[in-house]
Amino acid sequence: MPTKNPLSPKKLLLTKWTAVKPIKKQKHFLISKVIPPELPHEAIKHVEIEAVFSKEVRQIDWRELTDATIWKQGWV
Repeated sequence: MPTKNPLSPKKLLLTKWTAVKPIKKQKHFLISKVIPPELPHEAIKHVEIEAVFSKEVRQIDWRELTDATIWKQGWV
């Protein structure tokens, strides 16, 4: 069973992350936006994660960040 990073989606904005396996030769990322759900009573599902070096932005399911085999919190 993969190790979990305990997280709250509402507290992710501007947090720093390191990809365990570099993505397009980049490993340091920042959560640049927490995407609100379409309806207010729904849970947050996605965040925008920005590569620090290239500024490339992509959208991911925030739960992916809880998988310590993919992401480590902070810049390691």
